[in-house]
Amino acid sequence: MSALPFILIAVTLGVVGQLLIKIGLNSLKNLDFSSGLIITYLRIFTSLHVISGTLIYVLSVFFWLYALSKVELSFAYPFLALSYVFVLLASSIFLGETIPFIRWIGVLVICFGVLLISRS
Repeated sequence: MSALPFILIAVTLGVVGQLLIKIGLNSLKNLDFSSGLIITYLRIFTSLHVISGTLIYVLSVFFWLYALSKVELSFAYPFLALSYVFVLLASSIFLGETIPFIRWIGVLVICFGVLLISRS
């Protein structure tokens, strides 16, 4: 079986995890690290979104490990650049972030690079 689906699943799960973590952090009002690291991190890690995002992010590692057992790291690792593409799209769609034109150009360059790697 090809490792590519496992690489793409790992990347996608990583992005979903990051998105959930960001949503969780956005929902915490007055997040202030000056009140103490332990107290602040306790607030962060009791957020359901942060917990879910972290677990999904960890789940992505299992798919990544399987993929790495099947292909060379020099082939698989550049696909992680797709996370930049997916995060940009997800941030725009789900978080309402405004993405500058130059960032879209950067994403196109990344896509072209990943396409070149996938052909090797």
